Amino acid sequence: MKRTPFGVTAAFAALALSAALPATAQNEQFVPANFYWVGPYAPGGSGFGGGLIDYMAMLNERDGGINGVKLTWEKCETEYNNARGVECYERSKKKGPTGATVVHPLSTGITYSLIEKATADKIPVISMGYGRTSAADGRVFPYIFPLITTYWSQATVMVKFMGQKLGGMDKLKGKKIVLVYHDSAYGKEPIPVLTDMSKEYGYDLTTIAVPHPGNEQQSQWLQIRQIKPDFVILWGWGVMNPTALKAAAKIGYPRDHVIGVWWSGAEEDVLPAGSAAKGYIAAGFNAPGSDFPVMKDIQKYVYAKGKGEFEDKSRFGSIYHTRGVVAGIVTAEAIRNAQAKFGKGKPITGEQMRWGIEHLNIDAARLKTLGATGMMPPLKVSCLDHEGSGLVKFQQWDGAKWKVITDWMEPDRKLVRAKVEQDAAQYAKEKGITPRDCTTD
Repeated sequence: MKRTPFGVTAAFAALALSAALPATAQNEQFVPANFYWVGPYAPGGSGFGGGLIDYMAMLNERDGGINGVKLTWEKCETEYNNARGVECYERSKKKGPTGATVVHPLSTGITYSLIEKATADKIPVISMGYGRTSAADGRVFPYIFPLITTYWSQATVMVKFMGQKLGGMDKLKGKKIVLVYHDSAYGKEPIPVLTDMSKEYGYDLTTIAVPHPGNEQQSQWLQIRQIKPDFVILWGWGVMNPTALKAAAKIGYPRDHVIGVWWSGAEEDVLPAGSAAKGYIAAGFNAPGSDFPVMKDIQKYVYAKGKGEFEDKSRFGSIYHTRGVVAGIVTAEAIRNAQAKFGKGKPITGEQMRWGIEHLNIDAARLKTLGATGMMPPLKVSCLDHEGSGLVKFQQWDGAKWKVITDWMEPDRKLVRAKVEQDAAQYAKEKGITPRDCTTD
C-alpha cells in the first residue's frame, strides 16, 4: 500500500511514497520513516532512509518479517527542519498496534528537540552516529541511543589519526588545526572535545562556522589560506561538503589534509566536487559495497522484484545506503531481542524496544550470520553505555571510489566518558532527573 507522507506538498509527494504494508493489521511492527527527500540535504536523507527501508523490505520478503511480525513504515518529510521533525514525530508516534517502535531522526537538531518528548512517550530514539553525545549515559537518557560511535569519540579519533600522520601525538604540539563546521547544533558538537585536546596536545585550534546550507564559503576559505593550518576538519552536511572541497582546491589547500566527519564522507559529497575531491579523507563507521551477503539479499529479494527505494541503481551499496542498512540491522536486532524477552510473534511496545536496544550484542559471530561482517563494527550496548562501540575507520577518495586506509581505531574513552558523565549530570540537575541505577536495571 502506498501512502503520501506527512508534511510533503503535492509537488513532492511522488518523491516520498511509501511501500508500507497496511497499518490496520495487528501483527505488525511500525517504524516511522521520518527523513528528507527534498532540499540541500536530500542525498543523505534519501540514502540513509532508503537503506533502512530496503532492509526492512528484505526481511519482510525473505523472512516474513521478524518471527512472523511484518515490519511496516510510513514516510514523513522533515526537510531536515526541527519543527517539521517534531511534527512528523507527533503524527507517527501512535501508528501501528503498539505505536512507533523507534525513531531515527537523522538530525542532531531534531534529536535534541525529541529528547524530552520521546522519553515521556517511552519511544526510543536511535541517533546512530549523531545527536547529543552525552546521551551515551543511559542512566540519565534511558530512551536516547547515540549508537555505534558518537561525535566526541570521532573527534578524539580524528586527532589520533592526525597525530599518526605526523609521526606521533607529541608532533601535534604547535600545529594548527581548523574546524570548518555547519553552523548548527550538529556542527558545534565536537568543539568541546577538540578544545580539551588542544590543551592536552598543544595544537592551536580555530573554529570557523559556515551558515546553512553551506553553498557560500569564500570568506571562510580565505581565512583558512591566511591561517595556513596543518589540518582542516570538515564537519559538513549536504551541499556544504563539495562546496568546501572545491574551495580548498581553489586556494591550493591539499585535500589529503582535509579530514571529514562521517556526514561529509559519502559519494554524494565528493562526486559533485569532481577532481577537487581526490585525496580527501573522511571518517566512517560503516563500509560501502554491494558484495556483502546482506546487500546481495536486498538485491535478490527487493530490487530484483522492482521494490527497491532507488531508481538510480548507482546509489545501491553507497556509503549512505549501507549506513541505512546498518540502521536497519540495529533496529531489527533490537526488535528480535525484545521479542525474545517479551514474546515472539507479536509486536512490541516502545518501552520493550528500549530494553531490546539496551541489550544489543552484535558480535563478530552475529555479524557473520547477518551477512554484515566488515560493514559495521561489533556493537554491545548496556544501561550505562548507549554508544556501544566508539570505533572509527578512515577512508580516502581516489577520484572514483572510497578506499579504506585504516583499521577500526579506538577513541580516547577516558576523556570521552568523563565529558559524557559530566554533561549528563548537568542535564540531570537542570531537569530534576534522578539517574537510573544501572546495577539493578
